[in-house]
Amino acid sequence: MYRAQRWGIAVIFAIHGMVQGTFAARIPAISENLALSAGLLGLALFMPSVGSLSLMPLAGRLIHRVGLRRSTQLMLGAWTVVVVLPALAPNLLTLCLSLALMGACAGLADIAMNAHGSAVEQGMGKSIMSGLHGMWSIGVFLGAGVGALAAEWDVDVRVHFAVVAAVLLVIGQVACRTIPVRVPGAAEAEPEPPRFSLPRGPVLLIALVAFCAVFVEVSGSDWAGVYLRKVSHSGHAEAAVGVAVFAVLMAASRLSGDGLVRRLGPTSAVRAMAAIGTVGAVMIVLAINGAVTIIGFGLMGVGIAIVVPLAFAAAGRIGSAKGGGQAGAGSAIAGLATVAYGAGLAAPGAIGGLASVTSLRGSFVMITVLVAVVCLGAAVLRPGAADETVEEPSVYSEVSA
Repeated sequence: MYRAQRWGIAVIFAIHGMVQGTFAARIPAISENLALSAGLLGLALFMPSVGSLSLMPLAGRLIHRVGLRRSTQLMLGAWTVVVVLPALAPNLLTLCLSLALMGACAGLADIAMNAHGSAVEQGMGKSIMSGLHGMWSIGVFLGAGVGALAAEWDVDVRVHFAVVAAVLLVIGQVACRTIPVRVPGAAEAEPEPPRFSLPRGPVLLIALVAFCAVFVEVSGSDWAGVYLRKVSHSGHAEAAVGVAVFAVLMAASRLSGDGLVRRLGPTSAVRAMAAIGTVGAVMIVLAINGAVTIIGFGLMGVGIAIVVPLAFAAAGRIGSAKGGGQAGAGSAIAGLATVAYGAGLAAPGAIGGLASVTSLRGSFVMITVLVAVVCLGAAVLRPGAADETVEEPSVYSEVSA
């Protein structure tokens, strides 16, 4: 039973990523169609985060009301369909509204699929969340690759998005069929989650560690190329390689991270990888030359790759173990995601602001500190560490020293 569910949720993660990659690949075409300046495009691209963070805290209540399968079907289906809207937008206002709606659908689907991934992981008794997030990265890559081909062949964005939306909608709905239907009456037996979920207690500690990891991730993806150009004085090609190395090694680490977690346990695995990431961050700050800096970004990507998947898994365990079932897990994950993904909003501006006061190198000193904080705070991801009432399968136990 769990084998089919695992493959189904892996496909769901990949589809979610493919929609994201599809949109990202055609942003230049959308911008050119509306003749947007860099500043106006930046405003529009801020809207998905606004929509996502606005509705994410409501995910637990949605899952409680309609069930995990139905909520995943609805939100994943909506996410695959609304990607068409930006291509149809006639002006900046409608583009901003469509992107806010996209962000809302993406965020709610993200919570639902992570809640199910956490449930499957608990049922299987072994770590799978890191690999699921790796599948999302593969989906982004595939979506962007198809988008690049569509752009090369001068396929109209509206046609491209419509075809992709139709195909992914069908595949996604089939994959959602692997999610078990809630047993009749189970929803009434579960306590109703709060209307607006924010992390508290042990979930808040996990969320703060995840916040640091997301902050580092966004800083690396957004600023690696700029850092290589301005600090390491690399060429454009070398700067692009730095971004690619960061992304590829991070995705590879997520795909292979479950094996490390099963061998060492989540705390030791995160500590070991975050220690590698800290070394990489130090190499970035030293910026001896372009090659060393690129290696540093790669190591930093490795260092924080598995933190967010394990944070979602930990929050889901706590939420379900407190008697909340699927809705409780969804509510806990929603609260964590609201804080953690807030780092995605804060990071670009914070790095730029600190760089203007000190230097870009100085801003990455802060990033080094955040990677080190992840290493020091890894203990909160250990099953049972945050909530002594949680009982976990033995495969999650830490390896004794």
